[in-house]
Amino acid sequence: MSHPPSPSLPSWPGASFDTFGATHAGRVRDHNEDSFCLRPDSGLWVVADGMGGHAAGEVASAAIVEVLGAVGPQESAANLMKACDDGLAEANARIRAYAAQRSHGVMGATVAVLLTFGEHFACVWSGDSRVYLVRQHTILQVTRDHTEAEDLLAQGVLTEAEAKAWPRRNVITRAIGVFEEPMLDHRHGELEPGDIFVLCSDGLTGHVEPDEILAAVSRRRAEIAVGELIGMTLDRGAKDNVTVVVIRYRPEDGATVAPFTAAVRNIWD
Repeated sequence: MSHPPSPSLPSWPGASFDTFGATHAGRVRDHNEDSFCLRPDSGLWVVADGMGGHAAGEVASAAIVEVLGAVGPQESAANLMKACDDGLAEANARIRAYAAQRSHGVMGATVAVLLTFGEHFACVWSGDSRVYLVRQHTILQVTRDHTEAEDLLAQGVLTEAEAKAWPRRNVITRAIGVFEEPMLDHRHGELEPGDIFVLCSDGLTGHVEPDEILAAVSRRRAEIAVGELIGMTLDRGAKDNVTVVVIRYRPEDGATVAPFTAAVRNIWD
């Protein structure tokens, strides 16, 4: 059974990207604390997942999207990265000021950002919102979750099986607004024709496996793929808000395909 995602944004015209995003409150929550932003003209896409209780999480994620959504086209990849990092620092300060003024406790939002400039991409993230890359019939999780379980897995304290079943597996260790300065990770690479990126909140990954994401996006337009993924989540109970953004890279010229794991120079510094 399919469910139309709401609200949503239309696909953006243009030669380089087919992109679509949608968010849904889910089956259990009475309000939606997720936000997202599509700015293909600037080479910027954002998913933010709010935390901090009723209203506070919504304010936090909206602050991130408002600041980053105002980023215009930049003259270089380095400028775009700086605008992103500076924007997240500004959002961090706004969220902390809001929380202090209203005596909120923990308030913040996880964030996943995709940046593109020319034939290059970069991902910036904090928390457990994710970016996946689908290339050559393979799906790769570009981001690494900032959670206690993932940290303990990286330290060798937990095995993968133990991490999946660990009671505190959903406790996040980073989020915008929680600390005095934002704690961000960055990863970059080169775009290849046909690359598909999926940005999502953990409301999707709590119900849908990576191979199912791969199947949904591989042969469908972005709008159809987003609808299918959100519909799948709703059919499985959607215990959390769910947000999905899909970006398919489709350059007009026929570029050659480099190896999937090729090292590339960093134009983002």
